[in-house]
Amino acid sequence: MIIKHLTHNLIDKEKWDEGINQADNGLVYALSWYLDIVSPKWEALVTEDFKYLMPVPIKRKYKIPYLVQPLLSQQLGVFSAEPITKEIILLFIKKLPSYSYQLNLNFSNKLSLAIQYPNYILSLNKPYEEIIKDFSKNTIRNIEKANKNKLKTIYNIQSENFITFYEEHKKIKYNCLEELITHGIAHKIINLVGALDDNNNLIAALAYTQFKNRITFLIPASNKEGREKSAMFCIIDDIIKISSGQEIILDFEGSSVEGIARFYKGFGAKNQPYYVIKRFRPSFLIGRI
Repeated sequence: MIIKHLTHNLIDKEKWDEGINQADNGLVYALSWYLDIVSPKWEALVTEDFKYLMPVPIKRKYKIPYLVQPLLSQQLGVFSAEPITKEIILLFIKKLPSYSYQLNLNFSNKLSLAIQYPNYILSLNKPYEEIIKDFSKNTIRNIEKANKNKLKTIYNIQSENFITFYEEHKKIKYNCLEELITHGIAHKIINLVGALDDNNNLIAALAYTQFKNRITFLIPASNKEGREKSAMFCIIDDIIKISSGQEIILDFEGSSVEGIARFYKGFGAKNQPYYVIKRFRPSFLIGRI
């Protein structure tokens, strides 16, 4: 197998996206427009026929390349419609254009020597009435609480309203957030949903992606009232309800934090781990990059 390293200007974006769309393990994070935003000047490792693809989120300091997982991109690694063996993954890793990396491979890039991180997913291919049988008692109580508080879910909220709400209540500011949401909406991949209280005030919001057969829980936020009234339970329950009975996976994007994992597992989600590879930077760069 011949693997080529392509710098950013040599990547055929149309052929790249076709490969990600056809890949059995294709994820939204690996689409060219998504990578352009979260990892400008990203590079790529590809086989000559573009059957195997690996994004390379590269940065440079002192003209020395190093690889780091981009923000808002849980999983990258090797993508293909063909079988991805351990040997193929190792060939790609050997071709990485840096002595230093910490990268998240995807759920199908199984490597025994890599570090496993949990990621919880829920299959929605059953009727809603069947899915909720696996909800925990605590999850059901919180959904009932949201209903008693007369919360309602609204879709297609304005992007500026979402960003303002997120930055105000999460106290986090991503420089790429506005661009990512704008492009995601234009590509009909990112959706913005919110929960309103009985006075029509926004108390929780979620940006989620829908690509191929996967809905990904990308950027959630709740204010104090939203947390008290279980607004995020309301949002997730509504997404499950409208998507149930279809060959769709709800991907919660994590987590190794016990309380957050318990929240996801409360909807019946099961762990589908992804794999992290690390190679420490040379000693002369410690403290510099």
